Amino acid sequence: MGGLSIWHILILALVAVVLFGGRGKISDLMGDFAKGIRSFRKGLTEDEQPKSISSPSEANKDQAAH
Repeated sequence: MGGLSIWHILILALVAVVLFGGRGKISDLMGDFAKGIRSFRKGLTEDEQPKSISSPSEANKDQAAH
């Protein structure tokens, strides 16, 4: 017990191949994650921007009508 058997080594090698093998799956995954965060932040800033304020001449017209 406590030592690594051949099965432990094979399982670790398989996990390493799945994670790091191929075309850089982790970097693709992190890139997608970063894109998601950017669009989330963009959505938050768009919601916080104030609505367009009417020009002073329009405000004067509204006050004169009342």
